[in-house]
Amino acid sequence: MISRTAPRWMATTADRLFPEFPWNRLAPLWAIARGHPGGTIDLSVGAPVDATPHTVRDALCGAVDAPGYPSTDGPLALRSAVVDYLARRGDVHCLTADMVLPTIGSKEAISQLPAFLGLDEDDVVAIPDLGYPTYEIGALAAHAQVRRYLDPLDIDTAGVAVLWVNSPSNPEGRMLGRGGLRTLVSNARDTGTLVVSDECYLDFGWTQPAVSIMHPDVCDDDPSGLLVSSSLSKRSNLAGYRAGYLAGDPALVSRLLEYRKHMGQMVPLPVQAAMTAALNDDDHVTVQRERYLRRRAALCPALESAGFTVDHSDGGLYFWVRRDGEDCWQLSEWFARRGIVGVPGEIYGTSGSHHVRLSITVEDPYVVEAAGRLGDAPVETGGERA
Repeated sequence: MISRTAPRWMATTADRLFPEFPWNRLAPLWAIARGHPGGTIDLSVGAPVDATPHTVRDALCGAVDAPGYPSTDGPLALRSAVVDYLARRGDVHCLTADMVLPTIGSKEAISQLPAFLGLDEDDVVAIPDLGYPTYEIGALAAHAQVRRYLDPLDIDTAGVAVLWVNSPSNPEGRMLGRGGLRTLVSNARDTGTLVVSDECYLDFGWTQPAVSIMHPDVCDDDPSGLLVSSSLSKRSNLAGYRAGYLAGDPALVSRLLEYRKHMGQMVPLPVQAAMTAALNDDDHVTVQRERYLRRRAALCPALESAGFTVDHSDGGLYFWVRRDGEDCWQLSEWFARRGIVGVPGEIYGTSGSHHVRLSITVEDPYVVEAAGRLGDAPVETGGERA
């Protein structure tokens, strides 16, 4: 028998660099939750469940005859719709259409940005200790160093190539105001650090309006050294369309455009049409906000009555909860025995070891059912322990 060395392609980048896919670690919790006689309620994922607005669907259907290739930068109507949306929603006036670039959702742009920038093992990417795991994955894929921070206002940006910020944040729902963001931008500009602001929850500030990093009180109407990454998945229930955009520093956006042309990263024409319709319509966002506010109002008092403390959760689509004396896995098992699946906070970073993230992106009847189960006596099930 001839012995052969395994080909190099068998050892993928994921095998060499990446941690285990975080949601794989929820399998034991699912095993417990499935034993609940009333079935499972999934509060673990922030995926929209409500219908895509009719205006958006109509725009998609109206553009299905698309025999040619789409442009990488998208039509002027789409890019102008982004500019107009940010002006209406965020009082942003420093952007023009040539500073906008549509992306195939936001995750691919987030994960590939460090590689596009040419970062390597000598460069540092600063990310929230509690944050979207893809910030880290993008840095690891480029072999860059990862520096975690607890508070973006405390980090020394000297030697940092890219600083990721997310407000309202995932998973905490923590929000930065104009003053905090202005300090962050000023510090980063002093050290030549690119600030990338993930603003996919910009429409969902609850206790106060969310602030874009491009707000004039933050950046003095100067987009240089700043980039916004955003998605229509949450705002317009378009997760299945893969619709996002980058906007900001014109020199960087121009370079990104050339890169994406070479790589064939084009948003399909029907999706471009759907994005334009979604960005030009604020009414469906108002309706969606009311849904989420209703779900928050049903779930929050039930959590507090069950002895949980809700920390932050001032914006975004999640509750960030803890209960004294219990770690995140104990808490997650407590929920699972009531058929409710949440995310142990440790998955987002070590400082989340005593919290659980619960999503409000489930239909109203499930929210009501979940609130009822929080007051139930302990439920024993046949599932395995987490």
